[in-house]
Amino acid sequence: MSDSETPDQWASGLLPPTTTEEVRDLRAGVAVLPIGSFEQHGAYLPLVTDTVIACTIAREIAAAYPVQLLPPVTVSCSHEHADWPGTVSISAATLYSVVRDIAGSLRRSGVGSLILVNGHGGNYVLRNIVQESAGTGTRMALFPGSADWDTARTRAGVQTPSYSDMHAGEVETSILLHAHPELVRPGYETSDCLADDRKHLLTLGMAEYTESGVIGRPSLASAGKGKELLAALTESFAEYLDLVGDRQKVGDRQKVGDRREVCDRQEAGETR
Repeated sequence: MSDSETPDQWASGLLPPTTTEEVRDLRAGVAVLPIGSFEQHGAYLPLVTDTVIACTIAREIAAAYPVQLLPPVTVSCSHEHADWPGTVSISAATLYSVVRDIAGSLRRSGVGSLILVNGHGGNYVLRNIVQESAGTGTRMALFPGSADWDTARTRAGVQTPSYSDMHAGEVETSILLHAHPELVRPGYETSDCLADDRKHLLTLGMAEYTESGVIGRPSLASAGKGKELLAALTESFAEYLDLVGDRQKVGDRQKVGDRREVCDRQEAGETR
């Protein structure tokens, strides 16, 4: 955090500041839920890195599309990082229940679609949640997909292959350098660590393959790459909104809003 930035100012960039009336006026049929983690990211990125990235992507989406932005899920499935201090996890079953409960609550309030913006690769259960959402009354999607990341990496000129850039590497460091440079400590320039032979990661955990907690090449990170990564992901989101939200319905909601405005004016005697 920079000397000029207070904790409240930093948090306000991650949490949606909307009021209930603003949500009512938006009439979004699609909600966006950032899902991060609370796990080690080496000595130069904070434990909340995945949450910050998920929130940053979701914030860019909400600025570009008519969606309801939700606050993040900040603790998830980080068991492979348990050897490092500060890492906190919940079970896959708990994460499953939390997301399903959120979807149910949104459905009762009239929001029938939910897109999960995942910032942590270890949240495998999110795929199952989306898979099982058919027939529940909530249309769901998981974003970004691997193809979306590939497109973004190409546009940004990321040099490290995606498999090699697993954790606290070029991509994650670039996004934070652009969106929240105050969170990046010195040291990323000299912390490269490649571990492509990690066949038994799920069984043995990260500590078997890296002492620092880093797997990737953060030395290649830049704010410019982070900006382009976010821009590409924001563009890719349009396909997901079309898939679960139906943009025609967005237009229909606007027409409903126009009719309500006319009714309000009639009640106030303003219609000419």
